[in-house]
Amino acid sequence: MKKAWHKGSVIIVGLTGSIGMGKSETARMFRAAGIPVFDSDAEVHRLMGPGGKAVPLVEQEFPGVAGEQGIDRKELGRRVFGDDAALKKLESILHPMIARERNLFVRHMRLQGHRIVVVDVPLLFETGGDRAVDYTVVVSAPALIQKSRVMARPGMTEERLRAILEKQMPDVEKRRRADFVVQSGLGKRHARNQVNRIIRILEEEANA
Repeated sequence: MKKAWHKGSVIIVGLTGSIGMGKSETARMFRAAGIPVFDSDAEVHRLMGPGGKAVPLVEQEFPGVAGEQGIDRKELGRRVFGDDAALKKLESILHPMIARERNLFVRHMRLQGHRIVVVDVPLLFETGGDRAVDYTVVVSAPALIQKSRVMARPGMTEERLRAILEKQMPDVEKRRRADFVVQSGLGKRHARNQVNRIIRILEEEANA
């Protein structure tokens, strides 16, 4: 463990996991236990939704993707899918904005007296975000379960899944780097017990 936390601050936990591993459900378990969670995906939707701060900047780089409801995510997806240069342009707009909002969230939670905060970041290790947190939690499941979950999503194809996985760090490497691993393939009760164990460990650290 990093033990980067010190008294008067807040323990920042980076929650991540590859597509279909159960990260969103795990985030809900942390919330249910009273731990504040910053949802990076939800923040992206807000930034690119109606009146979102990212809308004019994204429209400037990708003309024609903005409308009354903000950014047309399907059209934007068509523009950047399979185009690394376009994706990097989009990330250069969104990542700094998300980082600012995440920092504001953590500061606000600390002022409210919270001792532990979770930041839900899909590409935590891939973007180097693990360097900005005190502990990392990786949500994992067997490959067959992962594929079954993802392929059940509307519009998902084998090709699209392969392309997504190619951009993500292998699950085995994420688990190797993690401070904690939540195995989501054995049911919600099992996963919830693991989450509660992690919280107990971090609470002990916060009170040390």
